[in-house]
Amino acid sequence: MMEVGVNRVSRTRSRRPWLRIFLSGLGLWVATVVVIFATGSPNLVPTLVLLGSFLVPVTFVAWAFERSDTGELTPLLVFSTFLTGGVLGVLAASVLEAYLLEPSPTLFIGVGLIEEAVKLGALALLTRHLAVKSVRDGMILGAAVGFGFAAFESAGYAFTALFTVNGLSLLQVVQTEILRGLLSPVGHGLWTAILGGVLFSGSTQRHFAITGRLILAYLGVSALHALWDSMHGIALVLTLLITEGENYRRTPNGWMVQPTAEQARLFPVLEWAGLAVVSVIGIGWLLGLWRRAPGPHRLGWRIPIPPPHPYPPLGR
Repeated sequence: MMEVGVNRVSRTRSRRPWLRIFLSGLGLWVATVVVIFATGSPNLVPTLVLLGSFLVPVTFVAWAFERSDTGELTPLLVFSTFLTGGVLGVLAASVLEAYLLEPSPTLFIGVGLIEEAVKLGALALLTRHLAVKSVRDGMILGAAVGFGFAAFESAGYAFTALFTVNGLSLLQVVQTEILRGLLSPVGHGLWTAILGGVLFSGSTQRHFAITGRLILAYLGVSALHALWDSMHGIALVLTLLITEGENYRRTPNGWMVQPTAEQARLFPVLEWAGLAVVSVIGIGWLLGLWRRAPGPHRLGWRIPIPPPHPYPPLGR
């Protein structure tokens, strides 16, 4: 009985490597936070930034990898899409946004269109040689590219949060990493997973096709991205309209000067409610795409069956 229990526990643990990754990474991140606040050593800042920025994205990629329905996905392929796709996406988005966008009310629309386009392009470039392109594998690889993009982007935000007008602020770094870590599952990884599934659904064994469905999905995901990024401004306008009517005044930097108690309570509620609505729409879209995706048996793929053991198990 003891041996059976141990084997059952070991099998359960082996099926959840993502949980071990998350718990061990979280423990290391907490230990780094404790040590860095206790010693004040700036040498640990890169460790803090990297651990906090990559913990949740890597965990979700490991979780998604377990749900592949073909034998095409390998750890090396998923890792390369996460790392290379993330870096290519961040670099391309930075260049395009610097040269094409200017501060305006439509800024976040341009950001959504550019970032979703570069992530989709990176995904197509890195997975073009796959012999079998299933919808679910496309969603997994799309999530890998999106989470890679999110990890490097979060690292940049955490690093810049270190510098304040009052000097270096480690507390700002920790707060930034916690917030972005909590929100990352419903951000870049979610949006690019949707695009990956649609991209692979209209592809052949050798080529990707730009279909009307892919264009609509790209525009829809970019719209969700733009709404997510602009939710602060939307919540601000709604708060002022609700509390002051049409006679509200908006400050140049987008913040309320000396908000009333009612405004201070209403603004975060509206902002988080808006983010929740965008998240629910994205998650519902993703789940619908996942459930409608045909499995290997419906596509006619030959799934290898392991040969029987030469000797029957003892005790049966």
